[in-house]
Amino acid sequence: MRIAVTIFLTDETITPVRLARELEQRGFAGLYLPEHTHIPVERTSPYPAGGELPREYGRTLDPFVALGQAAAVTDRLGLGTGITLAAQHDPIDLAKQIATLDHLSGGRFTLGIGFGWNVEEAADHGVQWRTRRALVRDRMGLMRALWADEPTAYDGEFASVRASTAYPKPVRKPRGPVAGPRTLVGGAAGPKLFADICAYADGWLPIGGRGLTEALPALRAAWADAGRDPAALQVVPYAVRPSEGKLAHFAELGVEEVVAQLPPAGETEVLRALDALQPFVAGQSS
Repeated sequence: MRIAVTIFLTDETITPVRLARELEQRGFAGLYLPEHTHIPVERTSPYPAGGELPREYGRTLDPFVALGQAAAVTDRLGLGTGITLAAQHDPIDLAKQIATLDHLSGGRFTLGIGFGWNVEEAADHGVQWRTRRALVRDRMGLMRALWADEPTAYDGEFASVRASTAYPKPVRKPRGPVAGPRTLVGGAAGPKLFADICAYADGWLPIGGRGLTEALPALRAAWADAGRDPAALQVVPYAVRPSEGKLAHFAELGVEEVVAQLPPAGETEVLRALDALQPFVAGQSS
């Protein structure tokens, strides 16, 4: 079981460089970072976890800049987003950011994609909430065209691009309907999510990992119906509080990587959290 971590890196926490170096030295598999461009003060969208929205949501570092720093000071550490709010990006710019980070890191990037929960944040980006899933799928189609080996045009529902020269290319070669870096889709289990995973991703990034026993058969059935290779499906529980029992259960389900949650804190507290996770890392396999 490979053990990666996620953390809300902010202007008040441990730095990306310090954390990345520590993670690689300690043998962790990867670092995944979330994304919020801003949090409107006048907000009616409830925090999904309940209660008040934690302070770190409005102070989050740009994940691509932070992961670029992490890539520059490491050689083996996986680098990922958890998640990129693709609907809130210009897809041509996003395709360039993703390909550049993947190229410079030697193919270490994992693109975690999600649809968001903050209606007001999305609206400020011009996103119509009811069409955001279709918009993300369209974004992925356009980026796939830019990542193609030969200049490829794309004419989608929401955006288009002419056949273009666009380098660098992501390191991984296309597999089935998927192009670009390893791509995982976050979200709650259900037919809509599973259809998106099968259409343009390598697997699922479920928060916490609860309910996997019940959900995985449906995902695997949708995956098979889409003609995807059963052995290629990846499921990576995200923002997990690990325990021996929980990791053993995930392993029984075929999970090979888990992303543990770190506190959005300064260096001393984060290093203590890494110390607590170290026994699980000691037992991981590549």
